[in-house]
Amino acid sequence: MNDFTESEERVELRKAVAKLAAKYGQEYFLTKARAGEKTTELWLELAKNGYLGVNLPEEYGGGGGGLGDVAAVLEEVGAAGCPLLLMVVSPAICGTVIAKYGTAEQKQHWLPGIADGTETMAFAITEPDAGTNSHNITTTARRDGDGWVLNGRKIYISGLDESKNVLVVARTETVDESGQKTGKLKPCLFVVPTDAPGFTFTPIPMEFVSPELQFQVFIDDVRLPADALVGHEDGGLVQLFAGLNPERVMAASFATGLARFALGRAAAYAQERTVFSTPIGAHQAIAHPLAQAHIQVELARLMTQKAAALVDAGEDLAAGEAANMAKYAAAEASCFAVDTAVHTFGGNGLTQEYGMGALVAASRVMRIAPVSREMILNFVAMHSLGLPKSY
Repeated sequence: MNDFTESEERVELRKAVAKLAAKYGQEYFLTKARAGEKTTELWLELAKNGYLGVNLPEEYGGGGGGLGDVAAVLEEVGAAGCPLLLMVVSPAICGTVIAKYGTAEQKQHWLPGIADGTETMAFAITEPDAGTNSHNITTTARRDGDGWVLNGRKIYISGLDESKNVLVVARTETVDESGQKTGKLKPCLFVVPTDAPGFTFTPIPMEFVSPELQFQVFIDDVRLPADALVGHEDGGLVQLFAGLNPERVMAASFATGLARFALGRAAAYAQERTVFSTPIGAHQAIAHPLAQAHIQVELARLMTQKAAALVDAGEDLAAGEAANMAKYAAAEASCFAVDTAVHTFGGNGLTQEYGMGALVAASRVMRIAPVSREMILNFVAMHSLGLPKSY
C-alpha cells in the first residue's frame, strides 16, 4: 500500500456530500444546537443518500466502502459548517466493530439501522479515573447464568439522549486455576440498551456549542443476555482497537473539516474587509498566517488519508501509528486555523453573527479527545523512535 491518493469515486463522493451539506450550513447547525435541538434532517438525508453507512457492508444496507469514505463524508459536512460528532461514534466505531467481530445475527440486527440513520449507537469507554489510561478501566462484566451483569461508571459519553443502544467497554473478571481473581485486563464490548434497568445518565454542561451532548453514566447491576457481547471475551485489545483506530481517523477528519470551514470563511472575509482602502488580505500579517494554516491542514489531511488506507488494508500496526499521527496533526492544524480565522475577523471573530467564536472550543477539544496530544507523543516516541517508556 504505497498510493494514498483518493480514487475518482472518493472525489465524487466528496463533491456530492459537500453539495448536500451546503443546503444546511453553519447557521442551521448553530441554530439547532443553541435551541437544544438535533440536526436530524441533515443526519437522515445523509443516510438516505447512502453517505452515513458508506463504510458498512452492502448486505446490511451499507455502501461497501472503507473507513476513508466515511471519513471523507465527515470532513465534508464539517467543511460546510456542520461537524457531526456522532458520525465518529455510530458508523465508524460501533459499525466497524460490529461488522468485523459481530455474529451474523448481531450484524443483521444492528448494522441496517446504523446505515440508514434510524439507529444511532453511542460508544462508552472513558471513565472518571481511567481517561488516558484505558488499562485502569474499572467497569466490570461478570457472568450470571447465560448472561452478564455490568457495573461501573463512564464519563464524557456522546449522544446517549439520541441513542437506543451504546457499545460499552468493560473488563471481564479473570480468575486463575484456583478460582482467585487475577485482576488482568480483558476488555470486552457489550451492546447495552440505554433504557436498561440500572443504566442511568445525566448531561454534563459544556462550553462548546454542539447539538450532541456529553453525559456521565452510572451502570448498576445492568443485566444483559449472552448475545450482548460483541466478539470473543478473550479477544482483548485487538477487538478494542478495531474501533479506536477508526476513532482517531474520524477525529482527524472532524478537525480538518472544521479547520477548512474556518479558513474558507476567513479568506473570504480578508478579501472583503477593507482598511485604509486596501483589503486586509493584501497584508502579509493576515495572508501569511492563513497560508500557513492552509499548509498545516493539507498536510494533516494527507496523513489522515494514509491512516484510513492502512486501516482499510488491515495493516493494524502501521495504521495505529498513522492514525495517531493524523489525529495529532489535525488537532494542531485545526486549533491554529481557527485561532488565525478568529484573529482575521478581529472583533467580529467573537460575535455570534459570524460564527467563528463557536469553533474555538470545538477545535480545542480535539487536542484532548479522543486521546490527548501528550499520549500520542508518548506513542510516537516509544513505537516510532524506540525511546524508553516514560510513564
